[in-house]
Amino acid sequence: MADTKFHPALAVSNIKNHIPIILEMETDHYSAWAELSKLHTRSHRVLSHILPTGKEPVPSTDDEIELWSTLDAVVLQWIYATISTDLLHTIIEEDISAKEVWDRLRNIFQDNKNSRVVALEHDFSHVKMRDFPNASAYCQRLKTLADQLKSVGAPVTDNRLVLQLVAGLTEAYKYVGTQIRQSKTFAPLS
Repeated sequence: MADTKFHPALAVSNIKNHIPIILEMETDHYSAWAELSKLHTRSHRVLSHILPTGKEPVPSTDDEIELWSTLDAVVLQWIYATISTDLLHTIIEEDISAKEVWDRLRNIFQDNKNSRVVALEHDFSHVKMRDFPNASAYCQRLKTLADQLKSVGAPVTDNRLVLQLVAGLTEAYKYVGTQIRQSKTFAPLS
């Protein structure tokens, strides 16, 4: 690794072009953010800075140690550039490694998993079409909530998704709701 004159991770000038999500406590984008971050670090040969396998060679020369430190700082910059200011203030610390920051973020979002499931379930159960400008926006919100529930380990079945969609329809869609309820099988919304 130290023989390489130019590492691919050093070529990234704007991480937000590759990871367009800003991770925030108020939203449930952790799974997508983490997956995009892992993909990006893997493609730039620095995944071991956040998820070491234990098989990485230990840097031993001054050049190898300097390259490792530089690459770790690059990964830290990527993480810091894709999280909210509130999260940044929660995790930033002097002389911290990218792996330590990665683990802190994972712990923040995984520790809140049960409360996030409860909040998402509440939102999912109370979505009504009247709160949206059109049927498409209503369906998209239900699908997004179902995807978010899946990402925190509480997947929504296709039947439940369709039944919730029908339950939240406006009076103008009453006939459609009746037709869907009387169907023998429900088509998935995906």
